[in-house]
Amino acid sequence: MTNTELINDIGKIIVFLMILLSIFLITVKSTKKVSNNLFAIFLLVTAFDFIGMFLEISNNTLNSLKIASVLLQMPLYYLYVQSVCYFNFKLERKHFLHAILFLVVFILLFSTNISDRSYIIFQTLSKVQYYCYIIAVFFTLIQFKKLYQENYAANHKNTYKWLLQITILFLIGNCFVLFRSFITSENNSNLLANINLLISVFALFVICWFVLKALYQPKLFLGVDKNLTTLKTIQKSTTETEQALQLLSEYMNTEKPYLNPELNLQKLAISLNLPEKQLSQLINKHIGKHFFDYVNEYRINDAKTLLKEKTDLTVLEILYQIGFNSKSSFYTAFKKETLQTPLAYRKSTI
Repeated sequence: MTNTELINDIGKIIVFLMILLSIFLITVKSTKKVSNNLFAIFLLVTAFDFIGMFLEISNNTLNSLKIASVLLQMPLYYLYVQSVCYFNFKLERKHFLHAILFLVVFILLFSTNISDRSYIIFQTLSKVQYYCYIIAVFFTLIQFKKLYQENYAANHKNTYKWLLQITILFLIGNCFVLFRSFITSENNSNLLANINLLISVFALFVICWFVLKALYQPKLFLGVDKNLTTLKTIQKSTTETEQALQLLSEYMNTEKPYLNPELNLQKLAISLNLPEKQLSQLINKHIGKHFFDYVNEYRINDAKTLLKEKTDLTVLEILYQIGFNSKSSFYTAFKKETLQTPLAYRKSTI
C-alpha cells in the first residue's frame, strides 16, 4: 500500500469518527448542550476540510466553501473553550461576527474561481487568524485558572488541563502543516508524502484521544461563573482585617463549610456576611493561599485525623466525607500537603 492510499484510508476513518462523534454530541441528553453543539459543529466543519484527503472536489462553489471553512475552525474552537470554562456562557448575536472572515474569503475564492492570488490571500489570512485565536484561547485558559483558584473549592484543574492539552495538540499539528508549506514537491516528493502521512496519523490520534476523554471523563465540562472578576486590592484597616480573619477562622473551624464539595467563594462570603472581594483578598493576600488551596488545607487536616483514628474507614469513604468528589483530586491535594499518599500516611501513624 502506497502512502497516498494509506492517507486516503486514514482520512476516511477520521471523517467517519468526526461525523459519528458529532451525531453523538448533538443527540446525547446533557446539561452541556451549548458546549456539545459547538464542538459538534467544529468537528463537522473540520471533517468537511478533511474530505480533501481522499476526495477531489471539482465544483467551484463546494471547493471554495471547503477551503474557506478552515476560517471557521478556530472561531468555533475558541467559543467551545469559552463554553466549557464558563457554565453560564450563552451564544449571542455578537458571536456570529466570528464568521465574517469566512464569508469574505468564500466570496473572494468563489468570484475568482480560486485564483492563485486569492488562494495566497486565504493562506495568509488563515495563518494570522489561527495564531490570533490561539493567543485568545491561552488568555481564556489563564483567566479560567485564576478564577477557579480564587473562587472555587471544587476541582476544575482537570478541565483546565484537558483544554490546555488539546490546544497544545492543535498547535503541534499546525506546526506540522506550517513545516509542510515550506517544502516544494519538485525535489522532495518522498519527504512531502511522509509529512502528509504524519499529519494524517497525528490527526487520527487527536480525534481518537478526544473520543476516549469525552467518554471516560464527562466531568471535564464543569465550568465557572464568567461574571466573576479576578482579585483587586481593597483597602482595609489592620483592625478590620484582623477581625475578618478571626471571623473566617472561627467559622471554618466550627461550621466546617468545607465539607460541602460545592463550596465556593460566593457561598462562603454570604455565610460570613462579607463582600466577596474582601474575602478573596483575606485569603489570597493575608493568608497567602488561593481559595482552592485554603479550603483543601482544612479538608486534608480532617483527612489526616480520620486516617489516623478511624482505621475502619476506607480512603474512598474518607475523601467523600471531608468534601472531595473525586479520588484523583484528593490524592493530589493530600500529597501536596503531606508529601505522602493517604495510605502511606495511615501506615506511618500506626
